[in-house]
Amino acid sequence: MSKADLVEAAAKAAGISKTAAAETINAVISTVVSHVAKGNRVTLVGFGTFAPRKRKARNGKNPATGETIKIPARTVPAFTAGQAFKDAVAGKRKK
Repeated sequence: MSKADLVEAAAKAAGISKTAAAETINAVISTVVSHVAKGNRVTLVGFGTFAPRKRKARNGKNPATGETIKIPARTVPAFTAGQAFKDAVAGKRKK
């Protein structure tokens, strides 16, 4: 499903225009991104949690040359699915 498909489905489900649905989805996404970028967790009960996760520095290999390279530590976004989401995907619950 693309973002356009998501906007269309949300507009139909909520009975609103595609423009209003797109603005709402964009606002939710930008809010989640800005809060996680600041180091905060965003939890949507039943759906999941978005959180920053720290990765330690490590050694890697350049696939072209086989040379060992140093990969620096960094913070990456992570998502953990909620139980209701996991159950729906597993077919245990209605979507």
